[in-house]
Amino acid sequence: MSNCASFLRFTLFLAGAFFFCQSAYLQAEIKLPSVFSDHMVLQQGQQLPIWGWGEPEESVTVSIAGQTKSTKADKNGSWEIGLSPLKSSKNPVSFSVRGDTNLIEYKDVLVGEVWLCSGQSNMEWTVSRSLNPKEEIANGKHPLIRHIKIPHRPSDKPEKDVTPVGGGWQVCSPETVANFTAVGYYFARHLKGELDVPIGLLGSNWGGTRIEPWTPPSGFRSVPALKNIAENLKDYPKKGNNGNIQHQSALALYNGMISPLKPYGIRGALWYQGESNNGEGMLYYEKKKALINGWREVWKNKKLPFYFVQLAPFKYGNRNPLDLAGIWQAQLSTLDIPNTGMAVTTDIGNTRDIHPKNKQEVGRRLALWALSKDYGKTGIEYSGPLFKSVKFPSIIRKGSAIVRFSHGKGLKANDNQPLTHWEIAGEDGKFIAAQAKIKGRSIIVKNDAVKKPKFVRFGYNQEAEPNLFNGAGLPASPFTTEKIK
Repeated sequence: MSNCASFLRFTLFLAGAFFFCQSAYLQAEIKLPSVFSDHMVLQQGQQLPIWGWGEPEESVTVSIAGQTKSTKADKNGSWEIGLSPLKSSKNPVSFSVRGDTNLIEYKDVLVGEVWLCSGQSNMEWTVSRSLNPKEEIANGKHPLIRHIKIPHRPSDKPEKDVTPVGGGWQVCSPETVANFTAVGYYFARHLKGELDVPIGLLGSNWGGTRIEPWTPPSGFRSVPALKNIAENLKDYPKKGNNGNIQHQSALALYNGMISPLKPYGIRGALWYQGESNNGEGMLYYEKKKALINGWREVWKNKKLPFYFVQLAPFKYGNRNPLDLAGIWQAQLSTLDIPNTGMAVTTDIGNTRDIHPKNKQEVGRRLALWALSKDYGKTGIEYSGPLFKSVKFPSIIRKGSAIVRFSHGKGLKANDNQPLTHWEIAGEDGKFIAAQAKIKGRSIIVKNDAVKKPKFVRFGYNQEAEPNLFNGAGLPASPFTTEKIK
């Protein structure tokens, strides 16, 4: 019996030692977040952060496209290496990461331009549900365009990693493109046609979501108008009675769907959202400011480009028809923030469909901003007419308003009809329909019933589809000159 007992103890000792060694080996393996995978696109022309985890003090060596750098994990096992800027490459580059006990080698890695695509359903809306889906899917042979989809995932703390839908980056093909963000894809397709470089899309979006859950803590702290949230961040995100995280509450989606992506190298961000904040007027401007500030802070890029889509006209049931116009004004005001741009969509919406199908033109209009502002393309008109100033002459043209626009070269009615959706108001603030005529880059607005005009507004109704365009065929943004809350 003693020999059997000794043998049993020895066997258990060997088993324990084996499992201990195995455990130590597994713990020692270097790991990167799932945003790094085969088929990824890395951002060109910027210092490139590569990061992950391992054992404390473990040696890590990263090699990409002939460039090699090493570091050691900190006492918590975290590590990060900043590579020197890479040049774009349409051919796969080598990418490997070596730790003390394992080697990771990524395949089919390209270097080009990477954009974050975020917001609610109109950004999440796929190619398969947009205009001409069969034709677009069949023609979706663009191997230089890649897309990674982040799953819907609220969290009560900033996450470090997330498992992408489908496991990682996908190469654009007729077999995959149907599920790409349509706005992002058509943006990428237009960029690729102009730049001839790989384009990567980080699709982190969720239909029906408000802006607050996407915003980082630093964003709220940067905007005094949002101190009611900023001073109570410890209470966010909220949880329901069942303990589940409320995905519409502040921080929830930043924690779960944006935090795992930073600091992955990106050129900029595309944003299509606002329907779920309808009715907030200029408060939405403050919230957009917080989102932009926050994302720029977490990506450590104060000039990070942020291009967004102005909502299309839509009949919102029993809502005040001016509510959507208030969001338009807030979106227009966002252009005061440097390095932002807005695609106006008053002409390509559907007042009976909150998800207008023509995402091709939305993507193209966003791409015009990027091409002009970020890629040095000249001779491009990238915006429709934007309100610049208004004057109310006391002598010449008395009783009229003279409205001037930026991006107003070649002002025209796109249907060759009289200009539509202009209103004017006097001291009483009561708006009535007005006649409007083009004079150079200005519009002369008048109604004889208003002797002393004080305010002008344009396209200021949720179902308005005005006909004022510039010579580039881009529509004018709605606006009001009155102060709104």
